[in-house]
Amino acid sequence: MVETRRDGMPGIVILVLGIILFIINILVFITSIIMAEDLWPLIPLTVIAGIIIVGSMIGLFMVDPNEGKVFQLFGAYRGTARQPGLRWTNPFYSKNGISLRVRNFETGRIKVNDRRGNPIEIAAVVVWRVVDTYEAAFEVDDFENYVHIQSEAAVRNLATAYAYDATDDELTLTANTAEVSQQLNTEIQERLEKAGVEVQEARISHLAYAPEIAAAMLRRQQAYAVVDARKTIVEGAVGMVQDALDMLSDRQIMSLEDEHRSTLVSNLLVVLTSENSVQPVVNTAVGPGQS
Repeated sequence: MVETRRDGMPGIVILVLGIILFIINILVFITSIIMAEDLWPLIPLTVIAGIIIVGSMIGLFMVDPNEGKVFQLFGAYRGTARQPGLRWTNPFYSKNGISLRVRNFETGRIKVNDRRGNPIEIAAVVVWRVVDTYEAAFEVDDFENYVHIQSEAAVRNLATAYAYDATDDELTLTANTAEVSQQLNTEIQERLEKAGVEVQEARISHLAYAPEIAAAMLRRQQAYAVVDARKTIVEGAVGMVQDALDMLSDRQIMSLEDEHRSTLVSNLLVVLTSENSVQPVVNTAVGPGQS
């Protein structure tokens, strides 16, 4: 079953009619006291009129903007009013309000193992609203608590499906935030569909390694960064050495044999890839007895 709209009648009309009838009833009663001696025939009529007026006024209710009033009659669902303002419906209906406003909350920091078995801490922000008041009121026991628990379960399941980070082309929690957020949104929506809830946004708000392995993982990330930096330096140095050799050959500055070429290449690579300043040794080619 889904939500049925039943906004009722404009309440201001019933309110005005009730006030007019109440005033008329009072005037009739007062007039009868003044004009007649025996009032017993008028008392039941006055009481009945008063009960009808009060019963009509009980049917009045107020609907706030972005709110739904769920009607029940002897336990049976009779509809939902969404029209804002003062409304009127059957006085025997019970009326329970459900907010239709957009709401958000942040899940607690959940400690879970990622796809590679590394313990991580993860939390997410979920933006949601009720779109079907019947399902929110009757399909689940407490729809707000249901939203919180199911969202945390979806976050936990997401964390186990992806690695925190990786060196290959697989999707990770840190590098593919858009794809991961979309997957999280879809999974939470599937879980909350039966509660009449629409998930408007779900995004990871906290992501970190667990404290017990955070230091080790930081060293690993630093090692990866050093390796990547070294690789870039070596690739650049090799290119510079190749350019230097080609330039010497093209301009015929010197002719190098294989032995001298390898020595020159080795020296240039040492100079270009060294982290510290290199002090060159100048060979003057002056032998013994020469000046």
